[in-house]
Amino acid sequence: MWRNRKRKDEGDFIDDGDVKARKNPKKAADDSDSIVVCEISKNRRVSVRNWQGKVVVEIREFYVKDGQEFPGKKGISLSMDQWSILRDHVEEIDKGVAGNS
Repeated sequence: MWRNRKRKDEGDFIDDGDVKARKNPKKAADDSDSIVVCEISKNRRVSVRNWQGKVVVEIREFYVKDGQEFPGKKGISLSMDQWSILRDHVEEIDKGVAGNS
């Protein structure tokens, strides 16, 4: 049924036989305003960036596709208020980690 149909608004999808492809594929993240603070592991990093006019601390996984790095779905962006709360509780988090090791 879906094989040869397009959306009514002609907006998002084009039909390529059995495969649906986006007309406007996601582009690589523009890291021009991102500062990588540290790499936690091979594919995880902490960065500070401006997102929609607000500064956020971002902890995110990245993946490589066709030689380019893209941000993955797994991650969190903390607002400055959230970052301040987390930073203020680092000692308590360390104690909790030490108590469970």
